[in-house]
Amino acid sequence: MTSPFSDPSRNSKPFTFENQVVLVVDDSPETLGMLNEALEQAGLSVLVSLEGKQAITIAQKMVPDIILMDAVMPNLDGFETCRQLKENPKLANIPIIFMTGLDDTENTIKGLEAGGVDYLTKPINPDELIARMRVHLTNARLTSSAHIALDSTGQHLFTVDISAQIVWATPQTEQLFERAQATKEWQQTKLADQIVQWLSHQPQPGQLLHLHSIEHALTVRLIEYSDNREVLLKLIDGMAPSGEEKLKAALPLTDRESEVLYWIAKGKTNQEIGQILDTSPRTINKHLEQIFRKLEVANRTSAAAIAIRLLAND
Repeated sequence: MTSPFSDPSRNSKPFTFENQVVLVVDDSPETLGMLNEALEQAGLSVLVSLEGKQAITIAQKMVPDIILMDAVMPNLDGFETCRQLKENPKLANIPIIFMTGLDDTENTIKGLEAGGVDYLTKPINPDELIARMRVHLTNARLTSSAHIALDSTGQHLFTVDISAQIVWATPQTEQLFERAQATKEWQQTKLADQIVQWLSHQPQPGQLLHLHSIEHALTVRLIEYSDNREVLLKLIDGMAPSGEEKLKAALPLTDRESEVLYWIAKGKTNQEIGQILDTSPRTINKHLEQIFRKLEVANRTSAAAIAIRLLAND
């Protein structure tokens, strides 16, 4: 399945490291020195940290574009540092590449589950590291651009990672969660448990998950699996007015006229609408005449355009 976030060919501008900031976290001064030289030669601005807690403090003060993380460090290891960084919404989308001498499958999986996007075994090959960073920074930039575009559409969209934790959400989604009194704790536990269970059955795009353990009726629709191990979902308000009710509330129409206009906006013909509403196409045409007059438009295309704008989030 294709992803709106992960196809670099969609971005016509060539990628450069100009103005890109990398945070290198490693308790080995020798490794820090080697990486600092290689990364600066590639054109990156480099921040360095010798341990996890310091890395979190630095990232909060100066948000990097990418993080290179040693997995094995005293006190706070790289895996836990990564998890704590991902808990901060401002830092959640930063790609983190793990670096370690460990090359067993268990620790590779542990790094990815903690939120890492890649895993390199020491000794690090600078050319390979730069190449991988270029890919992940390109994907991160595309993700950011896509999120900005989706934010502006007014849609109730959000993405979750492999553990069903919310990675990103439009402002409209956050507002709906707030109206539904779906707390952050509920999202991280009850919601995540339900989505993980649902995704384990490999639902297809368009399929719905009706959420429970919350009083406000909410439904999740699967939009897309993305190549960066995230899932794009839409949150549906089960207590929101229907499309017909939205049109009647916004326009000077009767119940039946609102129903007719709703189906016009959905591209249905008079005959199809007549079948849906159990009436004749001629009666539908009479309703349309009244709709045109009330909306002060000349044809069904203009009427449909008005309805589509009002139903943009439907």
